[in-house]
Amino acid sequence: MEPSRNLTVALTSDKGLCGGVNSTIVKYIRAMMKVAEDSEYPRTDILAVNGEKGRTVLQRDQSEKLILNVADTQKVALNFSVASLVAEKILENAGDFDRAQIVFNKYASVIKYIPTISTVMSAKVLTEKLGDKLDQYDWEDGMEDALQDLSELQLAGVMYNSMLENATSEMGARMSAMDNSTRNASDMLGKLTLLYNRGRQAAITTELIEIISGASALEG
Repeated sequence: MEPSRNLTVALTSDKGLCGGVNSTIVKYIRAMMKVAEDSEYPRTDILAVNGEKGRTVLQRDQSEKLILNVADTQKVALNFSVASLVAEKILENAGDFDRAQIVFNKYASVIKYIPTISTVMSAKVLTEKLGDKLDQYDWEDGMEDALQDLSELQLAGVMYNSMLENATSEMGARMSAMDNSTRNASDMLGKLTLLYNRGRQAAITTELIEIISGASALEG
């Protein structure tokens, strides 16, 4: 019997300048990889969504587990159709898996976001866990087919919610980072202006002293 297979989906961004949004997800993924070795899901693969930043870092030490990178999803307005296409691409390229874990940043405030994991079980696992309870119902197209459809719909729904939360966290973090950068630039400009004025004042004072000294020498 093959060991249970876990699929880890890392939601990062294609762009930087957004604080620790991307580095936080990467740290969580690395920690999950260490825990997975001793868990019931020793076979773990990684997918990066919007993942240029996440893919670049994860490829250094998790390249053998990184099986797919989905980028450029933010070039269009984020909606359920985009999330459904991402979920479909995951299902097409990931193969059979028992559990999918979407790792994203949950928005709390402009300056706070919480790393979160949402789990979606495959139809096979749902059948094993709920089969006895669901056998009492009549299924038009069969229970396994219905659970497969529900599992795929759940993946798309969870992916949509995760992408919205992560995008909001990214925007809040970028606003905060840009605000800090603007404030630092203003402080630096103020210090440089003060330094320039002091230098200019010192140069004028030196010239005046030389002029006065020369005039006094001529009078003498």
